[in-house]
Amino acid sequence: MRILLVKDEIEFADTVRSALEREKFVVDHADRLGVAREACRLATYDLVLLDRTLPDGDGLSLLPALRGALPGLAVIVLSARGGVAERVTGLDEGADDYLVKPFALEELFARIRAVRRRPADLGVEEIGVGALVFDIANDEASVAGVRLVLARRELRVLATLIRRRGRTVLRESLEQSVYGFDDAIQSNTLDSHVSRLRRKLAEANAGVEIHAIKGVGYLLQARP
Repeated sequence: MRILLVKDEIEFADTVRSALEREKFVVDHADRLGVAREACRLATYDLVLLDRTLPDGDGLSLLPALRGALPGLAVIVLSARGGVAERVTGLDEGADDYLVKPFALEELFARIRAVRRRPADLGVEEIGVGALVFDIANDEASVAGVRLVLARRELRVLATLIRRRGRTVLRESLEQSVYGFDDAIQSNTLDSHVSRLRRKLAEANAGVEIHAIKGVGYLLQARP
């Protein structure tokens, strides 16, 4: 899951970003509306964590652009403006949730899980390929009920491939899902993650194969 955190308070943003990355999310940070608009033009996000009080305006003004660029995008407002009228305005303007600061990180994680279970997603809570099962809501993979222990970027590779199972995923799309804008990407880094993921899937008898499509990307499918 790739998240855009729109917040101008650097210390707060660093704390939230570090906590999210420990939970194996890919996180980009924008400190103002203009930067957030450009980020959404360059990348595809699953969730935006949006502050309201930003140097160049109210974060709610970004919602129409976000919805237009990324249909189905989930948005959680994180704001100290917590009066009833403020919360109602945020939800009426299109936010999926409104979390008032200060808040516990555990509550933020719970809110993220909740928006990922929106009605549009209820029909598919797990994806199965071979003996492998991927739990969308909790970002976990298992084989025969045993959870696979995967590094954060291995998990992001698997999540992207299994959602597009049976189809070739472009290398650029995989890198976009796995890395944030601030990450340094060496030419063979993605291949290393895929190689380790292949090994772990084989050791777990997951019954899937990841094929390299030379010069294009990767494809995941059930083993014949």
